[in-house]
Amino acid sequence: MYTGKTLESMKLVEKARQENAYFEPRRMTAEEKDTLLATYHPDYKEEEFRTLQIGVNKGEKVPTELAALLQAHSRVKDKKIDLSKVDYDVDVLIIGGGGAGASAAIEADNNGANVMIVTKLRMGDANTMMAEGGIQAADKPNDSPAVHYLDAFGGGHFAAKPELLYKLVNEAPEAIQWLDSLGVEFDKMSDGTMVTTHGGGTSRKRMHAAKDYSGAEIMRTLRDEVLNREIPIVDFTAAIELIKDTDGKIAGAVLMNMETEDILIAKAKTVVIATGGAGRLHYQGFPTSNHYGATADGLVLGYRAGAKLLYADTLQYHPTGVAYPEQIFGALVTEKVRSLGAKLVNAKGEVFMHPLETRDVSAASIIRECSDRENGIETDEGVGVWLDTPMIELKNGEGTIEKRIPAMMRMFGKYGIDIRKEPILVYPTLHYQNGGLNIGANGMTNVENLYVAGEAVGGIHGRNRLMGNSLLDIIVFGRNAGKEASAKAKDTTVSELTLAHVDEFENEIKNAGIESDKVSPQLLPTYTHGNPRFENK
Repeated sequence: MYTGKTLESMKLVEKARQENAYFEPRRMTAEEKDTLLATYHPDYKEEEFRTLQIGVNKGEKVPTELAALLQAHSRVKDKKIDLSKVDYDVDVLIIGGGGAGASAAIEADNNGANVMIVTKLRMGDANTMMAEGGIQAADKPNDSPAVHYLDAFGGGHFAAKPELLYKLVNEAPEAIQWLDSLGVEFDKMSDGTMVTTHGGGTSRKRMHAAKDYSGAEIMRTLRDEVLNREIPIVDFTAAIELIKDTDGKIAGAVLMNMETEDILIAKAKTVVIATGGAGRLHYQGFPTSNHYGATADGLVLGYRAGAKLLYADTLQYHPTGVAYPEQIFGALVTEKVRSLGAKLVNAKGEVFMHPLETRDVSAASIIRECSDRENGIETDEGVGVWLDTPMIELKNGEGTIEKRIPAMMRMFGKYGIDIRKEPILVYPTLHYQNGGLNIGANGMTNVENLYVAGEAVGGIHGRNRLMGNSLLDIIVFGRNAGKEASAKAKDTTVSELTLAHVDEFENEIKNAGIESDKVSPQLLPTYTHGNPRFENK
């Protein structure tokens, strides 16, 4: 368990709890935030990025780990792929079985399309399932989509694509109503009014939640809807390459069974990439809150097909990942814990930042506290700061934690930590892929008939995302992609299938003198756990 030094620090936190609970630290100025981020946030470490040598984003920087996959060899290289043997022929092919993919499938089905979902794990094995805090929507009398827009635009460093953010905030209230109609069990007051709370960077209480199971509850509901509609799902099957037709349009995907490695061909009039994030690439060695399959597959597939990336150099490090115990190292501690009143406290028992700073500022503040200021608490896995969870019941009354964040209480309870009585140790964890494939308001990339939804999209949030806007974007842009892709499919005729773009990309690799022993997409993380037998596998 805890060392003597850690226990002494915990006593300081307990001693200062009453005062800290009602202490309001000042907000940082814009200049202070800029300096903090430039000095401590991982996105600003130039040595951790590489400049792309090939492709439509040639000359732009991306994380080193992502660059290696974007400029790697295709999994179909040197394979004899018979595109004339079509295993699946559909109107809309959706790659990814999370919230965005499910939302797209439901709306495409509503539009009368023959739609199919392919997912490399199971339906619902996605970051959606792991989202906890809630979903934003300006649907209260003291709020508006315009205010939501200003919060999100500023929180994203004024870099969001205006047309995407406009769509996000204006369709948010309808998204909540849609989920409610499908059966999502949102927290409600006795009169049926939805409970809403603050999140970092918000000026209004617009966070809707289902306790701290919000993502799981939304995914449960969407998955049930997909299953009830009998929409075909091909699981444990990965998309390893996009297919074009001789007119240059996207026309399907090459699939691979994850167990047998059998190759299958899916022909489609339109394709929706909804593959999620990249946390399992562990940029800069950070732990991650992401699910096992989050390896940036959609970015790789889209890029090789000629789709442009936007802000691929920006990632979100959630400020509160678990720093102890090691069994759940990197797991997400929902921002709802802080929205309920828990504050970040250093080893000396001091509150060192305002609780409603944006995620990037919060993460950078924690890193500064643990590095230059030497106010962190040493753990078996590294270092962390306290998140003083007993403050929640001090401020809101006994029983609040069990009622509002039961998942957190149970996660730590398994390891003998009662978050109602003692604080927890946290440190930033790799959480969200801010950048991704560039789309227009209709959800389509610059490559005809290729649509993207969810975390694989770049530009919705700019260079930083506010809490609750990711669950929102998978619904708004998932539904949008399903509607638009199914409508486009009605007017689309597929010409002869080809993988000529893959050959062209391989030539780019050769001509650029890139020497790579990697193939992509990666599909799953590679963990050797120090066993030399697996190091070169």
